[in-house]
Amino acid sequence: MNKKFLTLLLVAALMMTVFTGCKQQPKKSDSDPVNKESVAKDEDTQKSEVEKVEAVDVKKVFVSPQWVKSVIDGEQEESKKYIILEASWGSADDSPDYNTGHIPGAVHVDIASIEGEPYWNLKSPEEVEQAMLELGITKDTAVILYGSDVSGTARVAYAYLWAGVENVKVLNGSLDAWRKAGYELETTANAATPATEFGAKVPVNPQFWISVEDADKKLKDDSNFRLVSIRSYKEFNGETSGYSYIDKAGEPKGAVWGKAGSDPYHMEDYTHEDGTYITMDEMKELWKGLNFTLDNELSFYCGTGWRASIPFLIMYENGYTNMSMYDGGWYQWQMNDDLPVQVGDPNTGEVVYTTVGELSNDKAAK
Repeated sequence: MNKKFLTLLLVAALMMTVFTGCKQQPKKSDSDPVNKESVAKDEDTQKSEVEKVEAVDVKKVFVSPQWVKSVIDGEQEESKKYIILEASWGSADDSPDYNTGHIPGAVHVDIASIEGEPYWNLKSPEEVEQAMLELGITKDTAVILYGSDVSGTARVAYAYLWAGVENVKVLNGSLDAWRKAGYELETTANAATPATEFGAKVPVNPQFWISVEDADKKLKDDSNFRLVSIRSYKEFNGETSGYSYIDKAGEPKGAVWGKAGSDPYHMEDYTHEDGTYITMDEMKELWKGLNFTLDNELSFYCGTGWRASIPFLIMYENGYTNMSMYDGGWYQWQMNDDLPVQVGDPNTGEVVYTTVGELSNDKAAK
């Protein structure tokens, strides 16, 4: 073998070694089963960490759409026995949005099922119990409420707590919050499965409710008692009754103002712009400088019991027990000519004390 040929062979061998040593090893394909399984596990872990929703206390009232969704998905203790109710006045066909889109599984509840004439107080214990049983509600049912009217929804929640349901929730922000969270709606109407036994004697919590006679007596005899008006300032100082069907304006003598909103149908002071309810800390700020404190025994009222339910629920979920609702509100008070009233704001000194029978009949809302 001549030297020239040998040299060529050596050069060729060297080149093969260089190219082989520099060649990149093939990457694992994205379709590699081991690699895919690993990625899937990582994604599942991240997903569970992001979507896991913590349990809430049984006495917590206002809950997020994420928590409600976790109940529907079977991830909470409440998932074992719950009902979601869309609360509004009248039938489902009268509802502003039940037939056009509601939370999956939700059943419509008529607010009139828990209150009625002549004073629009809570109905009798027997009637409220029957209304709950028709919806399948027992004391152990987790009841999740939402509705287009923040006050009306709160009214039903209050009634169920008074009756004895142990776990009552309100979707904070209602259907708007559900939509913003990206959750689906359905339009199919749902029917409840009735129950036969509530499981306790209704009302379990009679202390949550006081009558017009109780309110009148406490105002006269109990220096620590405060009857708190959850009404607009124009209602509180007697400029208007606030309602087209109430001709007289004023407040029970001795009542103090607790703020509310611009009229009987808005609660700007107790809600945020997105429709969520204020917190206990925000309510404390709202009440600064008013003629009552949390050391007083408080009883809330409004026109017919809707608006007053909101501060009651906020205090309830924060563990306060020194409060109730005077259910009859101004509507029942102004039906008794002998009851004492104030017209004006006692804080300004521009106030007249008289009786219902002496009030004019020209203060209905136009």
